[in-house]
Amino acid sequence: MDFSFTPEQEELRRTVRRFAERELGPLVREAEESETFPRGLFRRFGELGLIGVRYPEADGGAGFDKVSDCIVREELSRVSQAFASSWSAHSHLGIWPIWRAGTEAQKQAFFRPAVEGRRIAGFALSEPDGGSDIRALATKAEKVPGGWRLSGSKLYITNAPIADFLTLAARTTPELTPAAISLFLVELPNPGIVVTRLKKEGIRGSDTGLIHISDAFVPDSCLLGGRTGTYPVILDSLSENRVGVAANALGMAEAALAAALAYAQERKVRGRTIGQYQAIAHKLADMAAEIEAARWLVYHGAWRVDRGTLDAAFAAKVKLVASECAVRVSEAAIRIHGGAGIMRDYPVGRIHRDALVYVIGEGTSEIQRNLIARGLGL
Repeated sequence: MDFSFTPEQEELRRTVRRFAERELGPLVREAEESETFPRGLFRRFGELGLIGVRYPEADGGAGFDKVSDCIVREELSRVSQAFASSWSAHSHLGIWPIWRAGTEAQKQAFFRPAVEGRRIAGFALSEPDGGSDIRALATKAEKVPGGWRLSGSKLYITNAPIADFLTLAARTTPELTPAAISLFLVELPNPGIVVTRLKKEGIRGSDTGLIHISDAFVPDSCLLGGRTGTYPVILDSLSENRVGVAANALGMAEAALAAALAYAQERKVRGRTIGQYQAIAHKLADMAAEIEAARWLVYHGAWRVDRGTLDAAFAAKVKLVASECAVRVSEAAIRIHGGAGIMRDYPVGRIHRDALVYVIGEGTSEIQRNLIARGLGL
C-alpha cells in the first residue's frame, strides 16, 4: 500500500493552488454578487490543460489520471466551489460521454474544442419531475428524416445559460428500460430550445438553467456514438463523477477548516485567542480528523477509477461521506466565527451554502444510501 502522491502530482497541486489563489481568488466576490461565471475562464482552463487533465494525450488531454483530476478539483474548490462546479460540469459531465462513446467526428467537433476551452459544455439530465430517477425521464426524441425532434424540459443544468452545446439525455422509445434512453449532442442556440437562468443560494458564481425543449431538431450526426441506448454511459459517468465531486467537497471542507483555524488564532476573548479554549480547540480537532478520513476515502475512490475497479456502491460511499463532511465542517466553521460567520466579508457562509448543494446535487445523500444498501444485498 502506498499513500503518497507522485512528484508530478505534487507539482500539479502546487501549480493549481497558485493559479486558483492568484487568478480565481480575485474574481470570486464579483461572480458571487453578479451570480455569473466569468466565461473567459474556460479558455484559461484550457490553456493550462486543466479541462483535459484526466484524458489521454492522444485525445487532446493532459494524460494524467483520476487521482490528478481529484487534486485539481480539491484545489479549485478550496478557492471557489462555484468555479469548480462549472469546470466540473464541463470537463467531466459534458464531455466524458463523448470521449467514452462518441464517434471520431463527434470528438473532433465537440470534445477537442471543449478540452481546449473553445466550446462550453453542459450535461442535461435532470428534469422537473424526474430528479434522481433517471429511468423516469420524460424528454422524448422522435426519429424524423435526417435526425430527431426533441421535446421536454431539463432543470438545474449547470452551464446551460452559457453553453455552446449540451450532452442531453432523451427517451428514444417509450419503454421504461435502459435501452430506451439515449444521449444527443445539442448545439446552442437552437430555435426549439429556451434556456432560463436560475438564481440560487449556493454556487452563485456558476450559471444554472431551466431548459424548455419544444420540437428541437438535432441531426443524426449528433446522436452520441451514432446509436441509441447509451444509458450505461450515463451510469458510468455518474459513478466516476461522484468520486470527482467528493474531491470538490473535500476542498470545501479544507477551506472551511483553514478559515476557522485562522479566526480562532486571531479572535481574542478575555485576553486569550478563542482557539485556546477547549470547546473551540476540540471542535477544530474534530473537523481536522473528519477531513483526514474523508481525504483518503476520496483518493481511494480515485485510485479505483484508475484501476477500473470502481463500482456504484463504493462511489456512493465516497460521495456520501465527503459531502456530509463538507456540510458539517462548514457549519462548525460558522459557529466558531460566531456573528462574523454570517457576514459576507468572511468565506465560511459561502462555503456552507455551496456545501449544501452537494448533499443534493450529483445524487442526494438518500440516493447514495440506497446505492450502498443495494450493494449490501438489501
